Amino acid sequence: MEVLVYLIPAALFLGLLGLAGFLWALRNGQFEDLDGAAMRILNEDPEDPPAPDR
Repeated sequence: MEVLVYLIPAALFLGLLGLAGFLWALRNGQFEDLDGAAMRILNEDPEDPPAPDR
């Protein structure tokens, strides 16, 4: 039972750290364009120029 004195504050600290990270990402626009990356992968890249002969 003595270990709970250390585990409960550690769990609360990690939970608050995760919440702070989520709120930071939310404020900085990380979740603005959810479909953009999914659609970008479907678009073909332009053709690369041929490599010069050596």
